[in-house]
Amino acid sequence: MSLTETVIEGTINPDGTLELDEKPNLAPGRVRVVLQWETEAASKPEGWWPLMQRIRAEREATGYHFMGAGEMAAHLLWLRDDEERMDTLYRVRESAG
Repeated sequence: MSLTETVIEGTINPDGTLELDEKPNLAPGRVRVVLQWETEAASKPEGWWPLMQRIRAEREATGYHFMGAGEMAAHLLWLRDDEERMDTLYRVRESAG
């Protein structure tokens, strides 16, 4: 058995799957995967915009429904339709927190 080794960086996703940064240059077949934590990446804080993009991508991948422009406009009209509605929503939020 000949040993061919290649080092490719990647990311472990929240669901446990491994996403490689590039396609391995190996023949198809069984492989042994050794995971090594990158301490540099761990110490580097994620900025707010990359965090928001990552969360959005994760939610889109699971089929999460995001409001379109029309749905958002209708929701805002619904909120503004009744002056007391916002007060009621604030009271419910405060009592839950």
